[in-house]
Amino acid sequence: MHLNAKHLRKPHVPFLAALLLIAAPAFAQDDEAPKLSRGTFYQNPLSYSTTRDPDPPKYVRNVSELGIDSLLNVNWLDVGLDYRFRYEYRDDDIRRARAGRDEPWLHRTRAYIGIKEILDPFRFAAELQDARRYNSNYPRDNRDVNEFEFIRLYGELYFKDLLGHDAIGNPRPLSIRYGIHNFEFLDRRLLGNNQWRNTANTFQGFHASLGQESNDWQLDLLAVQPLYRSQYRWDRPVEQQWLYGVIGHWRKWPEIVTLEPYYLALSQSAHAGVAERFVHSPGIRAYGIVGSTGFDYDTSFTYQFGRNGSRSVRAFAYVGEVGYTWATNPWKPRFSLFYGHASGDRDPNDAKDNRFERFFGFGRPWSANDYIVYENISTPKARVEFKPRHNLRVDFGYSWYWLASDKDRFAGANNVRDVTGRSGGYLGSEFDIRARYAWSPKTEIIVGYAHFTNGGFIENNVRRGDTDFAYFEFNHRFF
Repeated sequence: MHLNAKHLRKPHVPFLAALLLIAAPAFAQDDEAPKLSRGTFYQNPLSYSTTRDPDPPKYVRNVSELGIDSLLNVNWLDVGLDYRFRYEYRDDDIRRARAGRDEPWLHRTRAYIGIKEILDPFRFAAELQDARRYNSNYPRDNRDVNEFEFIRLYGELYFKDLLGHDAIGNPRPLSIRYGIHNFEFLDRRLLGNNQWRNTANTFQGFHASLGQESNDWQLDLLAVQPLYRSQYRWDRPVEQQWLYGVIGHWRKWPEIVTLEPYYLALSQSAHAGVAERFVHSPGIRAYGIVGSTGFDYDTSFTYQFGRNGSRSVRAFAYVGEVGYTWATNPWKPRFSLFYGHASGDRDPNDAKDNRFERFFGFGRPWSANDYIVYENISTPKARVEFKPRHNLRVDFGYSWYWLASDKDRFAGANNVRDVTGRSGGYLGSEFDIRARYAWSPKTEIIVGYAHFTNGGFIENNVRRGDTDFAYFEFNHRFF
């Protein structure tokens, strides 16, 4: 059946409700309790920079934990206040139209309040962000500036144990949220809130969850619109776009494998010269630890099909990482090898669009300079991480970058494209290093440096010469 964007202007609430009713009994049976050494089925991935920001955010604290005697029983209220300052030194940034030096100061303040349990099943959460940039040679944009904006504002119906309990006794809740969301899913490459960037990815609509992170299985359902980040006005939904998602989490064998099958869809109606699009994206992620060998792994594959105007969409992407940790060494060093590939459009004049739709994922861990996004890219990486002190973490790595299709665009340099393919596909290589120091339980200081060596494609289409990037970051939470 042909799906017309006119029929997708509103979320399919009955469809979501039907999925909830169908999925609940299908997963309701619990097997014999596994032998877990902790009270959760969740296993954190060890792959580089894929740990999702928790919900609520990690800077948030429950009021009963603040150490104030008069508030010891106020366990129904979560609060948080966080400030981040980052100084950047950028020389010849290829994302800029002209070469030169830039030294921006980035300020970001976030405040959170959440009400739970006392009014169950009704819950509420709000998070306000103020993002600003000073001392830059370039016009302000919504990557860095989004003043006084709600990035989370939703009401929630939360039924703590409506779906029973899992095999180790954790309640399996049902949650239905509506409002503004700031979330992350999977390995953050398709849906992330972009913690590095000064501004956040946000969405408006429905988010329903069957189960929670500590359960052996969980299912998330999405029907949301991305919000356009306005620098000085209230953000508003992108009326022409809807994002739909069904994301599963299977954790029966958490110390061996966690499986995350998913289906994402992006609907875009025709507007202002932009073609109507509907992109289907089924995929699966698997990660885990290989027993007591010291090895860990994280891999995913996504296939895409649909329509982009008069062209059919046929695209794919996959990533894989294998790491080894020397657990007996006091510094706990980890060495990893990574490869990621996202297809690019092979021919702009044929009937197929092969460019991978990157949705709303993070960008920077592809490149410390923030040059690379999850489309038309092929990149191997090698990385080392270690912890020389209990409050100091260091990591460094080397990356190489090619276009998956020499004839498609390079999004990291303002979508420059050589449709002839004569410039080749080699973008360049990058060395980066970062140190994170926990000055106190509430304060973290981060310093980093990255050097990007331009390849033939960039030298032929952007500019010659390498780029340097250094930064100092100060993070402080107040509770």
